[in-house]
Amino acid sequence: MDTPPGRSRTVIRNCNLFNGIDDRKVVGADVVFSGTTISAVSTSPVAQQAGDTVIDAGGRFLMPGMSDAHVHLMGNANSYMDFIMGPTGGLYINTLAEAKSMLHRGFTTVRDMGGDLAAVKTAIDRGQFEGPRIFPSQAMISQTSGHADFAFVYQTPQAFGGGPSRTEEIGFTRVADGAAKVLTAVREQLRKGATQIKLTVGGGAASMYDPLNTLQYTTDEIRAAVEAAADYGTYVATHVYTVEGIRRAIDAGVRSIEHGHLADEDTVALIAEKDIWLSMQPFAEHDHSYPDPGRAAKNVQICNGTDAVYGWARKHGVKTAWGTDLLLEPASAPKQSEMAARLGEFYTNVDALKMLTSGNAELFGMAGPRNPYAAHQLGTIAEGAWADMLLFDGDPIADLSIIGRPDEQLKVIVKNGVVVKNDL
Repeated sequence: MDTPPGRSRTVIRNCNLFNGIDDRKVVGADVVFSGTTISAVSTSPVAQQAGDTVIDAGGRFLMPGMSDAHVHLMGNANSYMDFIMGPTGGLYINTLAEAKSMLHRGFTTVRDMGGDLAAVKTAIDRGQFEGPRIFPSQAMISQTSGHADFAFVYQTPQAFGGGPSRTEEIGFTRVADGAAKVLTAVREQLRKGATQIKLTVGGGAASMYDPLNTLQYTTDEIRAAVEAAADYGTYVATHVYTVEGIRRAIDAGVRSIEHGHLADEDTVALIAEKDIWLSMQPFAEHDHSYPDPGRAAKNVQICNGTDAVYGWARKHGVKTAWGTDLLLEPASAPKQSEMAARLGEFYTNVDALKMLTSGNAELFGMAGPRNPYAAHQLGTIAEGAWADMLLFDGDPIADLSIIGRPDEQLKVIVKNGVVVKNDL
């Protein structure tokens, strides 16, 4: 446990440790980190060295940094009017501000499922701004009239000589019709630094043109995206809710179903059989606000499916990830913490905490050679893992609502070996 000359180390002493993997916490542990990684985890007191920084946890609860498998950092930070009327620079300033807020809620890693985040990710990784580690998908890829087609109804599609929508101009979305253009769109996102690809293959609540029951993209189009992503060693994740859409995505080789709230039990069992990820969100009606009756009705239908699909996922042993998918309502961004705690309505507290840490990290690892953080483990507190940790005042294994109140309960945040917050 000796530290190389010239490198200081930090000791978190006397914590109740949940390592993100085991069911039980370890009482009275010491954790040592030096540089960006954890150098030791000990069940007995670590001998102090000259130059050590010591954080006395006083028996508080230490866990890995939390993660969110379905965020839209740019979409979370900006309203619809910001997107269509605001200056481009303002979109990125708001995104960086939200990235800092997200880290201070305890989310040290996120998978971004739509937005031009590669440059934001790089700036955060360099330490120029505070924020979580980001697995960017870059632009959401959609067919014309699909979930990520944000063009106005009177605009001529590009295939007929029209220009790109505002969200395409800024890299938030990409509309591509036909297998050849889907290939180009996927390769474009990979060129821009995408770690995985996001395809929208069904209707959604936030979108204006597509009823939930619509099937979007043919099997050949989806398969083209899957093949292009596989050539880069990564995978395709698809926005989709319905049985027919999920089954089409599975047939085409998709590896992660995003949402799936309108699935039936046979389809959930198929997801388990095919060893595919289900990236779910514990939606409640009040998470989103839709002023028009059509989108509000779609939101209700989606939320009503949440309980059943979680139950079938548990029953069939589906690999389930957790995310939020908050979008276009910046004032709702803090609900991320509330939604994390809400996971306890569907899983035991320990299983919820695992999903928020090592579980999501396993999904992120499917990016393979595109994984920018593969040098060390994410989502766990272990020797050699990334030094991403949270110290809570209270025990989330006993009361998961604690993680829903980060301003009150979250006392220390460590990300990449840097103590971002210390309120002890």
